[in-house]
Amino acid sequence: MARIRVVTDSACDLSAQMAAEHDITIVPLTIRFGDEEFVDGRDLGAEEFWARCKASDVLPETAAPSPGAFQEAFLAAAADGYDGVLSLSISGGVSATFQAASAAAKAVSDTIEVRALDSRSMTMGLGLMVLDVAELASSGADLDALEARVAWLIPRTFVFGVVENLEHLEKGGRIGGARALLGSLLSIKPVVTLVDGEVAEESKQRTRVRSLQYLAGKALDAPPLSRIGIPHGAAADIDDFLALLADLKSEHPVIVNDLGPVVGTHTGPGTIGLCFITVA
Repeated sequence: MARIRVVTDSACDLSAQMAAEHDITIVPLTIRFGDEEFVDGRDLGAEEFWARCKASDVLPETAAPSPGAFQEAFLAAAADGYDGVLSLSISGGVSATFQAASAAAKAVSDTIEVRALDSRSMTMGLGLMVLDVAELASSGADLDALEARVAWLIPRTFVFGVVENLEHLEKGGRIGGARALLGSLLSIKPVVTLVDGEVAEESKQRTRVRSLQYLAGKALDAPPLSRIGIPHGAAADIDDFLALLADLKSEHPVIVNDLGPVVGTHTGPGTIGLCFITVA
């Protein structure tokens, strides 16, 4: 029976407790407010991040971990007696994190085998995939089985979000296919999604209420769900959104948590995300 450790990055938006319970190592990205730099999850938590966003005139920025940070995590797995590592990163379409993990995997190849994979996802889309793979790893699955599981999960993992506006996405350079929405920022509440690992337009709604109704419909109208996660960035109306999903069924309990600084930097306060994995 193989012993494989799962490694991811802090864009997964999994809590430290949840990661510890599933033997998941999280390599943090860094967040910058002007000249101040913080390590995600160590120097800056979600609550403090959103408070800073509201008080600061400067939009935050993110930076990918260094290959050395991943190398340290991979070597720690070897020191702990693991046979290999499955590393699953935020989409390479929006971050250089996957490149750093891949470089680190090559650097430690003489010590431990590491499969560095691009999730093509982010926030709880990535987090749900990591939980799925970690549970499989705990059953003794080897690296081939875990890599095959990731390939199965990618087309079944969906990420949507309602943002107050596209200012953060535009200034952060992450707007991707949602650029067409910019001309009507004042008159819409945009719904965005991920397509091939990049941000894209999903819908144009005239009010926040309608955008949340549309968002809920994506889950309610989806095929049977295996997992669902709802991250939010200090959204005052999160309870209203959850009420829209009161009848939603999934194989695993719904996870509601804070949208962390990595993705929150690019979406802004008030964001409500909807991430899910379908059964088939």
